[in-house]
Amino acid sequence: MSRGAAKHVARFLCRLLVIPHVLVYRLMALVQDPDRAFHGASQAISGIPGLFGETMRHEFYRMTLEECGLDCCISYGTIFSKRGARLGHRVYLGTRCNLGLVTVENDVLLSSNVDVLSGSGQHVFDDLDTPIREQGGVFQRVTIGADAWIGNRAVVMADVGRRCVIGAGSVVTKAIPEDSLAVGAPARVVGRRGLGSQRTDPS
Repeated sequence: MSRGAAKHVARFLCRLLVIPHVLVYRLMALVQDPDRAFHGASQAISGIPGLFGETMRHEFYRMTLEECGLDCCISYGTIFSKRGARLGHRVYLGTRCNLGLVTVENDVLLSSNVDVLSGSGQHVFDDLDTPIREQGGVFQRVTIGADAWIGNRAVVMADVGRRCVIGAGSVVTKAIPEDSLAVGAPARVVGRRGLGSQRTDPS
């Protein structure tokens, strides 16, 4: 059997194996908030190790996310909190990432422990007489443009343009224009891709 054929067989078998996970999620979504049910299912499938786990997760999310492209790698410990998330083709998500209401376009690379929030307004805290958890908030879609690379332990709460590189540990609070190199907390643009003297490794 060729390598390509073996890959297709493995995907088919993993798709069969994740069907019970999908059914449990669908049933739980009938009796509780669907996003909460989805988050729980995401946690359950995140802890399967190795290549087997990566294939299981890919097949699970192809059946449950709003969009999940081909040849995505969703590494161990990575969790989604919103079923409306969208993944393009050939996306790589490193270990223990946490993603909310996001669109991750084609060929994006997320290093380990990257958090992509559902915008910066998830919690309102203006009223001192009301607990923060009761004040609500706004969930906004955050888009990471195609061919962007986000370094380890970055926190992203605003759009990142195509072909950007975001340095490790950076906190993106405002939109980053395409082709930018950005670092810091809050992240600021320090250069442009394509200028060899300004390239830095964000890992």
